[in-house]
Amino acid sequence: MSTQQDLFMKRNTPGAPGQAARQNERRGTRRCKITQLMRIRPSDPEKDHFEDLRGSHSVSRSGVYFHTSETLYEIGMRLFVTMPYSNDPAALHREYLAEVVRKDPMPTGMFGIGFKILMEMGLQPGYANYSSMQRK
Repeated sequence: MSTQQDLFMKRNTPGAPGQAARQNERRGTRRCKITQLMRIRPSDPEKDHFEDLRGSHSVSRSGVYFHTSETLYEIGMRLFVTMPYSNDPAALHREYLAEVVRKDPMPTGMFGIGFKILMEMGLQPGYANYSSMQRK
């Protein structure tokens, strides 16, 4: 049982509610539930190519979690991620190198994918004309 002083000082006693949840939490930064459109594709030319346009489900400084129907994601896979992504040719996007760290099957048949951002690759021009020139 927590004492009044423990509650005031925000200390937890063993077995206090919420302690197990915090011990299982591995994230280093807080997450925000925002939807931001992303363009995601594998960075390895040896992998099957795909282009996934998805909205984020939750975002932190170092990672993103989203839902997708794409089955080719694998844990450890490196990705090029453009966010925020827009079809506007005048828009500026940031390109990141990321790595898949989580793949959760969902009851709907979709997957929950989590990736960590490894590095920013820079500011990119709009991609409106780029998608039509890409190899299939």
